[in-house]
Amino acid sequence: MKISSFSVSPTPISAEANRRAAASRHLLTGRERTCPPGEVIVSKTDTKGLITYANTALLDISGYGEHELLGAPHSVFRHPEMPRSIFRLLWSTIQSGEEVFAYVVNRAKNGDHYWVFAHVTPTVDRQGRIIGYHSNRRTAAPHAIARIKPLYGLLNETEKRFDTAPEAAEAGLRALMSHIDDSKMTYGEFIFSL
Repeated sequence: MKISSFSVSPTPISAEANRRAAASRHLLTGRERTCPPGEVIVSKTDTKGLITYANTALLDISGYGEHELLGAPHSVFRHPEMPRSIFRLLWSTIQSGEEVFAYVVNRAKNGDHYWVFAHVTPTVDRQGRIIGYHSNRRTAAPHAIARIKPLYGLLNETEKRFDTAPEAAEAGLRALMSHIDDSKMTYGEFIFSL
């Protein structure tokens, strides 16, 4: 496994760089990227979700340079087809000190996409205080993607009915939990059943 390690303080991003980044987030190519088998994509963030570490696998699959990622919000990878409710679940779980697993579709810098199976955990100091978050991801299995896509489509349709992002995320989360309750599984059991 290749790993790049760096320790850099976040630097302010110029207004022009922010504008270019926002404009490029809307570009989608429809092309899918994958990692080689066994490769692990790793990132670390502070408690606000700003990237403090990215390994070579993440740089390779995302198409970003480390100078573009360090200090940037982890949402730089957010694909518009990824339901807000999944991120609401992820954040509420890790902020409570628990680990979470999730299937996530990310967007590369050039608009390609890549599906991952993510394991996200809080990073704690010696006193047990959360000081950041750590995510290990592998390319998601095609059969799992085929099973999660219809659910994410349902969550996105639910979320579109609401005017604000918080309302949309809450509504999507209720729809997700209803779906999981119908399956008679916990969220973790459901994710690992895919």
